[in-house]
Amino acid sequence: MNPDQDAMISAVDMLVAGGPVVMILAAASVFALTIVLLKLWQFAVCRVGQRRVWRDALALFRSGDKEQALQLADASRNPAAQVLAMSLRGQLQGHEPAVIRDEVTRYGMEALNGLKSGMRPLEVIASLAPLLGLFGTVLGMIEAFQQLEQAGSQVNPALLSGGIWQALLTTAVGLAVAIPLIAIINWLERRIETLAMDMESAAMGVFAPDLSAETGLQLDRDNEPRRPILTSVAQ
Repeated sequence: MNPDQDAMISAVDMLVAGGPVVMILAAASVFALTIVLLKLWQFAVCRVGQRRVWRDALALFRSGDKEQALQLADASRNPAAQVLAMSLRGQLQGHEPAVIRDEVTRYGMEALNGLKSGMRPLEVIASLAPLLGLFGTVLGMIEAFQQLEQAGSQVNPALLSGGIWQALLTTAVGLAVAIPLIAIINWLERRIETLAMDMESAAMGVFAPDLSAETGLQLDRDNEPRRPILTSVAQ
């Protein structure tokens, strides 16, 4: 028998030993893995994390090349680039800034809600998995002590230890499902938050004046860099 078959048999034995709670956790982990794969595919299609395109397009716009900036931003599927493209297109078509902002806000909310879809089931599974594992452990301990009571004076330590490890198995499985899932959820949410900030920056970059030339460090008479005003006030 090869190692793969041994691992499969051991996994089946653990499912059987853990009882229905471990089977529920296994089904929940498969469901969560499916959602995670779909979210990763969705993020890849939307080019989440691609920040260079909209920044380059914004730089072209501020240099005066609006048509080239619109073409560059419109060619990307990244929501921040699409926000920038909508803002530029609205300006080129002569729409009022308030109308453009409303349309961009509507698109941004729809895009973010689409990326957030499916996150709630992952959060529920991550929250319930340790509780289900603990619940299975309590049930297993109850069963183990019932067997201990029925044994009376003829207590078999192997019987008790076997029942305890089977009971603790459910807690281990619950934690094994929850820990990586919580890490993945936090990573996905951070990517969405970063994208929301990028979308806001892209939209504001079209309407706000470019003050980057005035916000650098100023030099005094000795050519020593002086601290920016905002930093001085904050401290």
